Amino acid sequence: MAGGKMSPRQKMINLMYLVFIAMLAMNMSKEVLSAFGYMNEELTTSNMSTTEKNTLAYAGLATKAQDQEAKYKPLNDKALVIEKLSSEFTSYLEDLKTAMTAEVADKTAYESMDKTAFLDAYFFKGDRYSKEGEAFMNNISNYRTGVVNALGAGHQKLKLTVSRRFNTEDKPNKDGIIVKWLDAHYKGFPLVASVTNLTQIQSKIKNTENEILTSLLGGQLESEVSMTNYKGIVNLKKNAYYPGEKVVGSVVLGRYDKTLEPSKVILNGKEYDNFKDGEVVLDFSASRAVGDKNIEGTIFFMEDNKEIPVPFSNTYSVIPQPNRAIVSADRMNVVYRGIENPISVSLPGVSDTNLKATSSSGVMKGRGSKYTLMPGKADNVNVIVRATLDNGTPVKSEVPFRVKDIPAAMGTARGQFGIVRMPKNSVARVKVGAGLPDFVFDLKLNVSSFKVKVPNQLTVVVKGTKFNAQAKKVLAKARRGDVITIFDIEATIAGNSSYKLKKVLPVNIEITN
Repeated sequence: MAGGKMSPRQKMINLMYLVFIAMLAMNMSKEVLSAFGYMNEELTTSNMSTTEKNTLAYAGLATKAQDQEAKYKPLNDKALVIEKLSSEFTSYLEDLKTAMTAEVADKTAYESMDKTAFLDAYFFKGDRYSKEGEAFMNNISNYRTGVVNALGAGHQKLKLTVSRRFNTEDKPNKDGIIVKWLDAHYKGFPLVASVTNLTQIQSKIKNTENEILTSLLGGQLESEVSMTNYKGIVNLKKNAYYPGEKVVGSVVLGRYDKTLEPSKVILNGKEYDNFKDGEVVLDFSASRAVGDKNIEGTIFFMEDNKEIPVPFSNTYSVIPQPNRAIVSADRMNVVYRGIENPISVSLPGVSDTNLKATSSSGVMKGRGSKYTLMPGKADNVNVIVRATLDNGTPVKSEVPFRVKDIPAAMGTARGQFGIVRMPKNSVARVKVGAGLPDFVFDLKLNVSSFKVKVPNQLTVVVKGTKFNAQAKKVLAKARRGDVITIFDIEATIAGNSSYKLKKVLPVNIEITN
């Protein structure tokens, strides 16, 4: 177009044509860059979905390893190694992607991510690999080798897939020239293409994890599909029944399948034909004799045109129908005024949700089998228990309790009762308290005032728990061997100041120097 003699007009037309071609090429490049960006978005979304599935699969395998250690622990050990390798490699790639796009303000402006400078400088140093390039290649190699080694014996097809998927061998190009793997995949590529490439490697990691987990679990399940590995399970609605009551439940296999119907069932020595949705439905009257009763027999299933027997056995208990509740005080055989006494209630054969307890006096709180009782002024109180048995029979029972006052408390100095020996200079700082040393409940008592008597000195009234100025003044006149008496201690129960405690016994302090 530029050769020969051309008029100015023709030269202008040719120039415009070149500009037009350049614009087409530019638009095509932008479309390709956007395509890489959209592909990266799709891969990222797919990776998130696969990660969720893998997380559930890892958790499921870990649970199986706990429930059936001998069978699933070796598989879980392999999975843990593969999970660690995958997590570390994925994190490395994610950090690399973050570094690559650190200076990109808008991560969705794919058309602007056309530069090749980052990885060209990061992975390469002339014709050789940089330290970072070598690290990248080592990470791929270590992951490939680590996963193959973790799989151990067997799994040949899976190992081959992993080796091919993370292969980094140098290969010839279309001209037959050997090109290094890293050069062929990252040198001179636009930034968005390289980011997408790394996301694709992360996708390969996720898919590898998924395929390995599926293979590990699938191989184990294949060994269990034979009917010889099943066990019959008797599933009763409850294990204790009243005489003559219906025993309701089912007999199922360890792996429940509604489509799996038995060919016949022998129950307690007789043929039984009550089948539904893969279950043998139990529905018969319990024995009228009290004690443990057996349910046993054999379920037959067809496999390869042969009847495979699956034995089952279980027991249930026949107990007398209760007519009296069992009630006990958690602490002792009495309840105390001024305290929320814990009360436990139970009735044989009746669930806690069907129990309700009240009291003849005072305040009773709680539900099910656990209550608290705050007695009133009466010297006796009845705990009344009501329930409805499974067969609809109502039950009511009353249990009497004696009501006692809280015994007299004792004054304390430094937490000690009786006569406490201490130096004179320590007495002024001592904290006066009160307690119940031999009481079954650990009650906290709050002291509000007390009186102090020093030999040959007037009695001093103190508000609070520590000596006031007047008490310290008379204390200064005490001598070695003097016994200081702290009495008329006023105290209340923490949380229940309305209850009037009996007189608090005094505490004595002997001066040692």
